[in-house]
Amino acid sequence: MDERQRALQAAHRAALDFLDSLDDRPVWPRATLDDMLAVFGGPLGEEGRDAADVVAELADKAEPGLVAIPGGRFFGFVIGGTLPAALAADWLVSTWDQNSGSSTLTPTTVALERIAGEWICDLLGLPAEAVVGWVTGAQVSNYVCLAIAQHAVLRRVGWDATKRGLRRAPAVRLVVGEHRHGSIDRAARFCGIGSEEFTVVAADDQGRMIPQALETALSVGDGPAIVCLQAGEVHTGAFDPFAELVPIARRHGAWVHIDGAFGLWAAASDRLRPLTDGMTDADSWTTDAHKTLNVPYDCGIAIVRDPADAIAFFRAGGDYLVFTSLDPWDVSPELSRRGRGVPAWAALRSLGRRGVAALIDRLRDNAGRLEAGLRGIPGVIVVNEVPYTQVMFRLEDDEATRALGAAILEEGTAALTGAEWDGRATLRCSMSSWATTQEDVDLTVAAIARLVGELSSRS
Repeated sequence: MDERQRALQAAHRAALDFLDSLDDRPVWPRATLDDMLAVFGGPLGEEGRDAADVVAELADKAEPGLVAIPGGRFFGFVIGGTLPAALAADWLVSTWDQNSGSSTLTPTTVALERIAGEWICDLLGLPAEAVVGWVTGAQVSNYVCLAIAQHAVLRRVGWDATKRGLRRAPAVRLVVGEHRHGSIDRAARFCGIGSEEFTVVAADDQGRMIPQALETALSVGDGPAIVCLQAGEVHTGAFDPFAELVPIARRHGAWVHIDGAFGLWAAASDRLRPLTDGMTDADSWTTDAHKTLNVPYDCGIAIVRDPADAIAFFRAGGDYLVFTSLDPWDVSPELSRRGRGVPAWAALRSLGRRGVAALIDRLRDNAGRLEAGLRGIPGVIVVNEVPYTQVMFRLEDDEATRALGAAILEEGTAALTGAEWDGRATLRCSMSSWATTQEDVDLTVAAIARLVGELSSRS
């Protein structure tokens, strides 16, 4: 057995040991960054070591600083687990080591990604002609879509930013909701648009943009505009009313972008699809596969209705590059990258249409079960309406809410994260993992009830 085989076997054993530990290990890490810097740090040795020994050492020492994200009781942020087919396919992606920017260079991975993109557009009811770019996550997807949008709306008024830049370009109005995700602000910054330039539109108590407020905002001023809507507010899970908002934006000639990092997938469920009514009429969409579809990090998706808009901005240059009709590097920033869409192909192939719908429905059902359990705990207040996968709750007192959040992470049964809503401290649970069972939800509710009782007895 050569060194590569021994190293791969060591990694395989360590991976299985980690997965086997998920039901019993504390969900939150038991070591800090400083702890892990001390464990792995020190001067680099003069001599190297056998690859299998390095892998075994890595797996052993990493343990206390790992989060049980692939397990059934990680509800922090919005982070999915890893479906078996997607995880195994990701191992193959690393083994194949294909630089997946060019269809001529790496036809297998590019074909798999293109097919996965077609399947996703079909599942979500998006235009068949749309182009899909595979990026690191929703942050970069939002940037890709906003950059393409900015270039496109400027072209409509006769300004080619690829040639003339942005310094003297007509001002582009970026119209955003009051409860947009922070990645929209960062994406705008990458495009040279500062937060003081935003037109911010009011939202209701669940974070949904108010149609009349959008009409009023667009009626003031003129020039090229981009309207950013949202499928799945990160705290409440609420969806903007696209069927009302998109026609308003269209009447004013605006590009419509929808940030649906986890919410876009509601369209794959017959039961939840009404939440997304009207979203098909947008110009671009952001989502993630490493959230709701449960593929390994990193796997974001940027979808643009008209491929010509993406190509006009991102088309690669260089006399040594080989061009075909449409390459991945024509629709996203990277020239060199791994085949990150391949695990998405494997996930979709393993689930099928019914399996994807069942996964989405199960995530929503788990959120409903958690909500019902929390409402049965004295002193716990569920803050949101829970239309989708997000459950937000608090205690009457902000300090007690934060103390409960810290106690939950320390206790270890489950992991959820703190947030703020309407000026109050809250705790937010995101149902994102295929591995979460009803028992996981019930264990979490029981742990929260126990900790609430302990906190009450101390006060």
